[in-house]
Amino acid sequence: MNDKPAIVWLREDFRLADNAALTAAAQTAAPLLLVYIRTERSSGMTAADWFREKTLARFDADLRQLGGGVHVFTGDPARLLPEIVVRVGAAAVFWNRRYDPIGREIDAGLKREFAACGTEAHSFAGALFHEPWTVKNRAGQPFKIFSAYWRAACEAGSPRPPLPAPREFKFFAGSVTGAQEEQLSWPAWTSSLDAHHEFGEATAQDRLARFVAEDLGHYEDERDFPDRDATSGLSPYLRVGQITPRQVWNAVSDAPGGLAHAAARAKFLAELGWRDFAWSVLWEHPSLDGHALREEFEGLPWRNDPSGLEAWKRGRTGYPLVDAGMRELWRSGVMHNRVRMVAASFLVKHLLIDWRLGEQWFAETLADYDPASNALNWQWCAGTGADSAPFFRIMNPVLQSRKFDPSGAYIRRWVPELKSVSDKDIHAPWESPGTRPANYPLPIVDHSAARRRALATWERVRGGDRQS
Repeated sequence: MNDKPAIVWLREDFRLADNAALTAAAQTAAPLLLVYIRTERSSGMTAADWFREKTLARFDADLRQLGGGVHVFTGDPARLLPEIVVRVGAAAVFWNRRYDPIGREIDAGLKREFAACGTEAHSFAGALFHEPWTVKNRAGQPFKIFSAYWRAACEAGSPRPPLPAPREFKFFAGSVTGAQEEQLSWPAWTSSLDAHHEFGEATAQDRLARFVAEDLGHYEDERDFPDRDATSGLSPYLRVGQITPRQVWNAVSDAPGGLAHAAARAKFLAELGWRDFAWSVLWEHPSLDGHALREEFEGLPWRNDPSGLEAWKRGRTGYPLVDAGMRELWRSGVMHNRVRMVAASFLVKHLLIDWRLGEQWFAETLADYDPASNALNWQWCAGTGADSAPFFRIMNPVLQSRKFDPSGAYIRRWVPELKSVSDKDIHAPWESPGTRPANYPLPIVDHSAARRRALATWERVRGGDRQS
């Protein structure tokens, strides 16, 4: 019998099923020691931190029902994990790979250190359909355009079937000195998030099953309407690994509906494919959140407008759809995808505020914050990415509101000052005298004037050679 424990190092994989590292460790028959290393914070907690910590607590509770649990440490994993290996005399260490720049560096360093001291280290793919370096064009180069990337990814074949949860668990019973079950103090602003989220692997699976049964069939037609429950709501669970893309692919591909739902299935899976694409771009461009992929945008003279930035953050721009989205984000940690695009476009093009400031705010406030998707989507909205909406395509927030929230139901939910305004006037309450409530602001910028300013700024950067 092997009494030396096998360490499973958890990061973004709080699940039992389709967890390659956990399955491989369990197959060794060694007692399992599940470890989570919380990094020391140099700044305040983000909404994503909050969601991860709540998820960790739920996963630990699930493991305790099986006789185990998660041992939580705080510090630098590059230093702590080797120390833990020595303390408990671990036979091997297992983890699922990360693809962000810091995670890549830590993983590579640990593998070198473990190899030098003779400790087995095994890492696995677990968070994507395809690992970031695997989908290339015929010349062996990474794709810059999503449609070509996704076509090649689909031609590579379906993802492997998801792994079942291990049938039996044997947990390490020895002491793990130095583990700190730190009691976190939640900031006051997190109190509003609780009403909008549930946690746990079973919850994620239930949400997937409900989406497939009730919403998948009309996903393609209704996903852009923020007042409708037509999206999957799986992004926070995917981010912390309570569910995997392979599990989602499997459920969606097996969904009933036949050809009638084929287009909806294809559209939804392509949205998951965009997530893979974002990670492939981040893999090639580690500074994706700080540098425009299109170099000409580094010379664009962004405006220094602290009051405008603050009005945008707090949902006080005077444009109801933008304000509803920003308030939804602050109160719930999520924002409907269509509204994310409108709000991001407003910051960058109406206010001419650097997209990086918006990316940073979303990184702080999104419960489903994903460093690859967030950066790539901001560059898409700003027109700075390789595969982006052009800068001169400027979303009109009023027209977007009338098209995608025609009754104003979404606006009324998040901007209660406008609850008594008519369906006709709610999208632009300043246009009808007496319509705008006194406690709701006038627009901080005129759409037509802002559009002209943005285009003129872009023309100066491009030397008047704008392509359309």
